[in-house]
Amino acid sequence: MPRSRSSVKTFCYAFRLCNVVRMDAHLRDLRYFLAVAEELHFTRAAERLFVSQPALSRQIAKLERDLRVSLLERDRRQVRLTSAGQALLDGSRTMLTTWDETRRAVSDAAAIAGSVLRIGMQTSIGRGILAEISESLRRTHPTWTVSLTQVKWDDPTAGLADHSTDLGLLWLPLSDPDRFRWVTVASEPRYVALPAGHRLAKRRRVSLCDLADEPFIALPEQAGAQRAFWLAQNERAQPTKGSRLSL
Repeated sequence: MPRSRSSVKTFCYAFRLCNVVRMDAHLRDLRYFLAVAEELHFTRAAERLFVSQPALSRQIAKLERDLRVSLLERDRRQVRLTSAGQALLDGSRTMLTTWDETRRAVSDAAAIAGSVLRIGMQTSIGRGILAEISESLRRTHPTWTVSLTQVKWDDPTAGLADHSTDLGLLWLPLSDPDRFRWVTVASEPRYVALPAGHRLAKRRRVSLCDLADEPFIALPEQAGAQRAFWLAQNERAQPTKGSRLSL
């Protein structure tokens, strides 16, 4: 099984997009719309949200269908707000700010009252790290408990931005790394698994150039930068001599 030296697993601060609270739209939809409305550019908005541009476009189209209005006028050169879009922009800013402040106040009050360390995590990440955290907490804060929340892939920083968690345990690369304090606590190789009959399976080492045109099983598009990393998109697009995988 080929592997590289470039993968890292990290224990860090992060955020989860809010759980869905529906009026006519999910709060996540409003956050997506707000990014597009402020950037007036789908690609820049997608980069800001750490999602793919096609996924963002689909979400905006769904929001327009749900509200039964056209929010944006688009052509090949620019994106403009309609009058309905401008009205939603003004209301969304107020609504999201109020919700974030309320959610933070509720979460902080609950954490203090219950002496709970709230940890957000993605998939089955952690391999022994959670047990170490729990044991350390029992020694230093015997009256505290750990509350685990598994977040979705469209939540790149595991709950800290909206204060629904106190700590995040997730894979690098971390979105918006300058916004949070984080530390790497474990690392492991990045592997590529090949069928036994694959043309490269008998090699001791392969390069990412060899894999440039191979289909990959991938995280969902909402995973954004993490999906790109685990697909080695940059390395496969522009492979270098140092980008090699070994069996």
